[in-house]
Amino acid sequence: MNPFEFVIAIIAIVTIGNIIRTKQMAKYGIRGRRGLPDPLGLFGRRRRDGDDGDEFIAHDNGETRRLRDEVDQLKERIKVLERITVEKENSLAKEIESLRDR
Repeated sequence: MNPFEFVIAIIAIVTIGNIIRTKQMAKYGIRGRRGLPDPLGLFGRRRRDGDDGDEFIAHDNGETRRLRDEVDQLKERIKVLERITVEKENSLAKEIESLRDR
């Protein structure tokens, strides 16, 4: 094998490897920096709802909306519980002060 054939073989192997890697990244929703596949895998990250390219994970949109609604409801509940707790602390402090004044 002469050096020219060796270089061509290396280029072919690298190209085929990058094609396979890009297909796998697209299949599992892994994207590189700026939404483009990263051939070296240095900047890979999972695609999330709200990122560019949501059309690739459209099957999760219904469940994602449901979970976001549930999170919003839970946040509202937490706000109410925090308000109740603060009110109880304030009223308890007032009662203690009124007992001290006696």
